[in-house]
Amino acid sequence: MRLRVPPSGPLSGSACAPGDKSISHRAALLSAIAEGHARIEGFLEADDCLRTADALRALGVRIDAPSVGTLEVHGAGLEGLREPDGPLDMGNSGTGMRLLMGLVAGREFATTLTGDESLSRRPMDRIAEPLGLMGARVEGRGERCLPPVTVHGGSLRGVTYRPPMASAQVKSAVLMAGLSAEGATTVVEPAASRDHTERMLAAMGADVEVDGLTITLRPGRTLRARSMRVPGDFSSAAFLLVAALLVEGSEVLAAGVLLNPTRTGLLEALAAMGADIEIADRRDEAGEEAGDVVARAGKLTAVEVGGELIPRMIDEVPLLAVAATQAEGTTVIRDAGELRVKESDRLAAMARVLTAMGADVTELGDGLAIAGPTPLTGAAIDSRHDHRIAMCAAVAGLVAEGETVIEGAECIGTSFPGFAATLRGLGAECLEETGFFPRRSGFQPDSVQRGAS
Repeated sequence: MRLRVPPSGPLSGSACAPGDKSISHRAALLSAIAEGHARIEGFLEADDCLRTADALRALGVRIDAPSVGTLEVHGAGLEGLREPDGPLDMGNSGTGMRLLMGLVAGREFATTLTGDESLSRRPMDRIAEPLGLMGARVEGRGERCLPPVTVHGGSLRGVTYRPPMASAQVKSAVLMAGLSAEGATTVVEPAASRDHTERMLAAMGADVEVDGLTITLRPGRTLRARSMRVPGDFSSAAFLLVAALLVEGSEVLAAGVLLNPTRTGLLEALAAMGADIEIADRRDEAGEEAGDVVARAGKLTAVEVGGELIPRMIDEVPLLAVAATQAEGTTVIRDAGELRVKESDRLAAMARVLTAMGADVTELGDGLAIAGPTPLTGAAIDSRHDHRIAMCAAVAGLVAEGETVIEGAECIGTSFPGFAATLRGLGAECLEETGFFPRRSGFQPDSVQRGAS
């Protein structure tokens, strides 16, 4: 699919971001091994999360989908998973693959997980290492354990693991394996990463203790299924908010957005840039803080970001680079080397995309330096099958002179189904082309209210 993005007039209105991807994955996975029935509303029906649900079905868990965005998970219990008939195809979902590796490590059977071409290039050694220390055997391709990977489960022992970098996926995989281990499992992080797994485990009755950067899980307690509503994905809402900050005259409200402090590092970075952002109606959703976020267009100034802030905005770093092209001064992003092993090398990809559009970008070993403000020009962009790169290019296209054409834009459905339609509902005139049948602004999702902010 091709996405055409012309320069935009003011964006206005309110929109609901799709359900949070990280929480959707974890809600399905932990409900599957809990006792009882869980109704998960607001579940993200994007390919990544649907792959996780299908993998759990293949592992013997009954999961029904009575309506759009709702899953009914009939927990099989910690010992209720069964050996799948074949490999579990995780598509492009690195989160799904890594967390499932931890979940099946304590089972008395082997599980093979595979994925698409992009996922098959992503290293799984960071999961294989701690699982190996716990007693599982993980096989993959090459030194970095590339997919497909096979987890030979069995009896596990609790360990104390110190990951070399802050990673919620590593931490979550180890904690999920720890549910089946003998003795306590402890993860000591070098910096705070998103904490959805430990929050959800505690809410479901697990014995989890959090002491600063040290998380300890003691097995033995039965997980009890808990129904929940998944809040809006901050990572998705961020594209709408940054678009509003950059397009002159805009004001956009993103409703019901997850505001977990381990996820909102971008808000802190944008605040340091002088962004006009307001948070209202804070509330609890699924044991997580949520609220409505309003962003208004205005001048931005350059910042330097790095250190402990990066793990709390790792998925939004490419979007910060887009904002930096319109900020006064040189923005420097460091300590973001993990982005080189995402769906694509996102540092190289953003340098390529923004340079093609006329930005002044220097690629660093672990980050980017972006000088601004710089006028952008529409360009032909290859998404390289990376949903966040495609959406970043679309946001940049809204403030570029001339049309931006994004090839391979179907990948956006990985995390934000209806992204283009949501932008159209706020006033953008982007056009999706699928085969010979382009789609314009005639379709507007119910989640968008034009001019309602």
